[in-house]
This record gives sequence, structure tokens and C-alpha cells, in this order.
Amino acid sequence: MIPQSVVKEHAGGFRYRAEVDGLRVIAVILVVLFHAGFEWFSGGYIGVDVFFVISGYLITSIILSEHKAGKFSNVSFYERRARRILPPLFLVMLASLPYAWFWMTPHHLKAFSQSVAAASLFAPNI
Repeated sequence: MIPQSVVKEHAGGFRYRAEVDGLRVIAVILVVLFHAGFEWFSGGYIGVDVFFVISGYLITSIILSEHKAGKFSNVSFYERRARRILPPLFLVMLASLPYAWFWMTPHHLKAFSQSVAAASLFAPNI
């Protein structure tokens, strides 16, 4: 049983679940520790898997509740995703450009620019 102080209603009747955010934090910490090179966290991909499972649960819950209410639309679904994901994506890419320009070797700069281009098209996720 979840205390009512932790559960909050969002638009569309979807309930905020604090314990899910707690699991997200753990997943992100696992990934960060893996990338920081700590040997005990060599399985950082587990954090990515946990994060994807949580995200899938949340997204599926939203889709099902909107579908049940007769309010689901593919356009609005992807519009919400774009409004949430694109601004931080472009901010990180923009903030990375000066670092890449001044400190990367030509070889690494080429790889970085290819990565930025791929990320802009969401090609790494295919």
C-alpha cells in the first residue's frame, strides 16, 4: 500500500508514483558509476535495462489510460515526447560543441560530429 501523500494525480488520471522515480534514480546511478570506471559496477547496462523497463511501464500506462478514456492520439503522444526530449537533447549537443571544437583531435571530432548527426535523427535508437 502506497501512502496517499506519495500518490498524486496527473492530467488524464495518471498517478505519480514516487517509488518509480526512486527506481529511476538507482538505474541512473548504476549507469553513471559504470561510465566513471568503477569495477564493481561493470554491469552498468543493467541500469539502462531497468530504466527502459520503467519507462515502458509508464508509457504503456499512459497510452492505456488515454485509450480507455477515448483520448489517445499518435500525434499528441509523439508531440509530448518531442517537447520533453528534444530541448535537453539539443542543449546537451550545443553545450558539447565548444568542448569538442577546442579539445578533440580531428579523428575524435569527426566521430563526435557523426554522433551529433545520428542523435539529431534518432538513428542510434533504430
